[in-house]
Amino acid sequence: MKIRPLGIEGAWEITPQQHGDPRGLFLEWYRFDRLAEAVGHPLRLAQGNLSISARDVVRGVHFADVPPGQAKYVTCVRGAVLDVVVDLRVGSPTFGQWEGVRLDDVDRRAVYLAEGLGHGFCALTDDATLTYLCSTTYNPSGEHAVHPLDEELGIEWPARVPKLSARDAAAPTLAQVRAAGLLPVYTACREYTAGLGTPHPDSL
Repeated sequence: MKIRPLGIEGAWEITPQQHGDPRGLFLEWYRFDRLAEAVGHPLRLAQGNLSISARDVVRGVHFADVPPGQAKYVTCVRGAVLDVVVDLRVGSPTFGQWEGVRLDDVDRRAVYLAEGLGHGFCALTDDATLTYLCSTTYNPSGEHAVHPLDEELGIEWPARVPKLSARDAAAPTLAQVRAAGLLPVYTACREYTAGLGTPHPDSL
């Protein structure tokens, strides 16, 4: 398993080692200890989600209030998506920037994103199936969205006509969310994740 940081602080790409033979395939798609070593603290597993999307469906950009925020560990078990991480933390050196990683059922990469980062994806195939582990349970009062087609973000979605949910189509722009005071603050996010601590060796 290879874990490398992306260009946005708090986001990581994980590439598993796959073992195949005529019977099929085996891989470790998540390792508690390896991820904790890379990001500096354990991922608390509070909820697991699965989504299935038709080609050209765009979901996001979603984020949660910090604290507690919601860290995510995302992988694609069928088909392919462009998974997008957006830095929504006010005061961050990369505020407003985004980075995309192709997740598919060939390389079977995963993406980890820390609390305070925005997340979205575009389905590149029909029946694109994502699973993601979350550090907190769903809290509708603390969940927010930024319009995925906001020109200020300039995300290059690989869909000729992106298919959005009613919620995402009605989401405010980045400027509107910032003016409303809903965006996470970079220093607060860093302080929160620093307080999550490093797991004791005996617990690994």
